Amino acid sequence: MKRRLALITEIIAPYRIPVFNALAAHPDIDLHVIFLSETDSSLRQWLVYKDEIRFSYDVLPAIRSRLGKYNLLFNRGMKSALSKASPQSIVCGGYNYLASWQALNWAAIHKVPLLLWLESTAADQRRRNPIVEALKQRFVKDCQGFVVPGKASREYLKEFAVQDRLIFQAPNAVDNRFFMERAARARNTACATRAEIHVPDRYFLYVGRLVAPKGVFELLDAYAKLDPALRSEIGLVVVGDGPARAELVERAKRIRPGVIQFPGFIQKDGLAEFYAMADALIFPTHSDTWGFVVNEAMACGLPVVATDVAGCVPDLVEDEWNGKVVAVSDPVELASAMEYLSGQAELRSEMGKRSEQRIVGYSPQACAAGIVQAVLACG
Repeated sequence: MKRRLALITEIIAPYRIPVFNALAAHPDIDLHVIFLSETDSSLRQWLVYKDEIRFSYDVLPAIRSRLGKYNLLFNRGMKSALSKASPQSIVCGGYNYLASWQALNWAAIHKVPLLLWLESTAADQRRRNPIVEALKQRFVKDCQGFVVPGKASREYLKEFAVQDRLIFQAPNAVDNRFFMERAARARNTACATRAEIHVPDRYFLYVGRLVAPKGVFELLDAYAKLDPALRSEIGLVVVGDGPARAELVERAKRIRPGVIQFPGFIQKDGLAEFYAMADALIFPTHSDTWGFVVNEAMACGLPVVATDVAGCVPDLVEDEWNGKVVAVSDPVELASAMEYLSGQAELRSEMGKRSEQRIVGYSPQACAAGIVQAVLACG
């Protein structure tokens, strides 16, 4: 008999839909997803791919607001949505919304096990707020199990004295097949692809929001530190948008020689071509619980240069094996890694193949299987 599972998460993120589809298709699970909002247009420009959804879901009425650096989300209807779904287990993606606490309370009253899907890591900059940490401690104490995406989150949970037997890994995943197939097609028509997306013959690639905590200013500094002859051969393509874009563009104009392009935000359907034509993905974040662009780049066969604080690095990026791991906020070390990869085409190719090999284990099906294991074990 299938176990009725209610999964609570913030938005209809493109990378989560394949995971939830795989979870809904699992023979042991009757899935209902409760979204707190369709999207967050203040931070993301993603399309909502409702036509890809193959699972039952609700979107709760919501009001968004901001208090300083904090993103506030207020919902109506969590308790009624849970009562209607009548779950036997709940997986809650986070603790930082009022609706999450309402779900915790509903679960306690109805004696339904609630599992926390936690992506935070010890390097998460949000940990600096003692009030947030105290609330997290309280929430964790009342959960019956935990789902984590990888090693960094598992180690972080142990700081809360959580027993290892209650922690289950559901590896963060994107639709690997989608990116692999699109990248292969792009490479088969490389000249036409480059002309279509207007990129240099060679370039380093950044994909993400254009905000200082993503390390984009250090990335520009690192590119500027490359030997001028190297900058004449290899460009930098910065895909994304955000409040720092204007300043980044102005700074980029002062870096000569070199080609730095800002094609803007690219939806999922157009990203694989940018990955496929690049020499490497650069992920210079100051603090990221994971970094799904790393999954995407690896599925497209790229080596990755990432900072050591990125949540995905302990699982996905191995220094000198499929990329380079560098210190956070260090343009000199970042430039050295970029220069190291730029002159070794055979090494980049080998690293790209290793990225493809490793990311196979980080599939939507693997993520769904981890969630199922947690639900059945803690039910």
